[in-house]
Amino acid sequence: MIQSLPLLEKRVLIPRGEHQAKSFSQLVERYGGIPIEIPLIAFRPIEKNQHLNEALLALDTYDWIIFTSNVTVETFFSFLKKEGVGDAFPKIAVIGKKTGEVLTDMGLSPQFVPSAYVAETFVEEFIPLIGKGTRVLVPKGNLAREYIAISLTKAGAHVDEVVIYETYMPDESRIKLARMLADQQLDILTFTSPSTVDHFMAVVKEYRLDAHLKNCIIGCIGPVTEKKLRAYGLTVHASPEEYTVKEMINSTIAYLDREE
Repeated sequence: MIQSLPLLEKRVLIPRGEHQAKSFSQLVERYGGIPIEIPLIAFRPIEKNQHLNEALLALDTYDWIIFTSNVTVETFFSFLKKEGVGDAFPKIAVIGKKTGEVLTDMGLSPQFVPSAYVAETFVEEFIPLIGKGTRVLVPKGNLAREYIAISLTKAGAHVDEVVIYETYMPDESRIKLARMLADQQLDILTFTSPSTVDHFMAVVKEYRLDAHLKNCIIGCIGPVTEKKLRAYGLTVHASPEEYTVKEMINSTIAYLDREE
């Protein structure tokens, strides 16, 4: 039982879609905050194409498959029939605790999870597991970085990247975000990826709302997201060492405690 409510009546931007927002919003409510769900990022599977079809048909020829998010897992398996998963499925590497949990729920066990949920750490710790000619499949979104593929290729692996979904900002989110920022109805802004920052700032610039951000507290997950925020000239108040929503909220609360 939480004795105090450190986010009491604070309106917190939840930048995720309805399927990913629930646990995030519940955590904010648990601390007394008011979750404002405005998906800054949404995902849709691409149209199945020859490159994707070839990768799926050749799945048993890969030594490893790397999943970088739960969206990647869910989208990949929407293309791959469940009965296609068996002994021939490659070894699985993941970035992120949630990604691993989604796979576990599907009856699959990741063979590799890095100590920190960021691409740089993943590469550093994963490279000793591969050798020259190791075949690696990396399903990804259209805006995902190529850092993993480039790094593993330099280390001697044969890496196939295949785009399986595209990222966009829903029109209804654009309108709702502009209205709430203009009316100063957001106290805490949270960002979970560089794409959420880009989409957010596109609205800010379009509606000339820069001045409306000055009193907002900003929290984020991961150094790449933090770098993106700072590139826009924004101050980052909370950026935890463990790249999870829970730790981002804890870090934000710690900042609020220091400011009292």
